[in-house]
Amino acid sequence: QVQLVESGGGLVQAGGSLRLSCAASGRTFSRYGMAWFRQAPGKERDIVAAIRSGGSTYYADSVKGRFTISRNNAKNTVYLQMNSLKPEDTAVYYCTARSGGSSYYTVESYDYWGQGTQVTVSS
Repeated sequence: QVQLVESGGGLVQAGGSLRLSCAASGRTFSRYGMAWFRQAPGKERDIVAAIRSGGSTYYADSVKGRFTISRNNAKNTVYLQMNSLKPEDTAVYYCTARSGGSSYYTVESYDYWGQGTQVTVSS
């Protein structure tokens, strides 16, 4: 039902910035909870940031104060602004969506996933 396409990844030096975008094709986008996850080689896929349909946000401790998640419902798009990037931010970043509410920001709680976009931060 929902297709998600990420863009904006790339190579950046430590301290730099990137903005990721996720374009959604599904109906009633404004009602979906959206999130960004990331997965580094050999690591689990973990939550980075989430935004509910009502606009409330959640950030992993590792990115709090550096990353900002936002959404533009008129454009069916969610963004992740990443500032002060660190080498440990290097990962594949995934956009994801869920149609229902949840108390958890886990892989299992989300329904639809994008293909991922690579972010590499050099030292």
